[in-house]
Amino acid sequence: MGLFTASAPAQLHPVNPPLGVNPHYCVPVPTTLVLKEKAFSFSGDDFAVKDSHGAVVVRCKGQAFSFCDRKVITDANGRILYGLRNKMLSIHKTFIGENEQEQEIFRIKKKLGLGSRMEATFINHSTHAETTLELRGDFWGGSADIHVVNGPIVAQISRQLFNARELFTDKQTYFVTVAPGVDLALIAAICICFDEAKNEQNN
Repeated sequence: MGLFTASAPAQLHPVNPPLGVNPHYCVPVPTTLVLKEKAFSFSGDDFAVKDSHGAVVVRCKGQAFSFCDRKVITDANGRILYGLRNKMLSIHKTFIGENEQEQEIFRIKKKLGLGSRMEATFINHSTHAETTLELRGDFWGGSADIHVVNGPIVAQISRQLFNARELFTDKQTYFVTVAPGVDLALIAAICICFDEAKNEQNN
């Protein structure tokens, strides 16, 4: 077991002003993302992060992370949102999100401490201020809370869909509930990095 127990299902309140780097992904209703576990580690194929209704939120093009690999995250229609790559020679495992000109948009860094922690730092589109989200979770159990540093929970990762839809029974699936007004594409990227870091730690 991990050292962290995720919070009970939280009531995720709307976030205003919107939080993230892609304003078009800050939708006004709560959304549940569905992410297959170990998508990068065991498959070289493209895969999609969908919502609980089966609609594609983002697609990931590329194979498992390698020493110099760079993945491409696109919208449902194939438009590039950002590239995602490992930062080489960093003390703590770090993923860099870049635009098509390879300019940094955000970075997601694994932190040391009790349980499992990651931090995502970016310039918030609506406020133009540097913002940090912290993920605290259990890499073994596949659960985590994502919250603004010194602020509220804005997303939760779980192996169980909190409203218990019977059509999802795959134990190798994460369900990520996201508050209204929070960038779904950014949360998807954080979850992809969470999954990769979990797989690396388990191995």
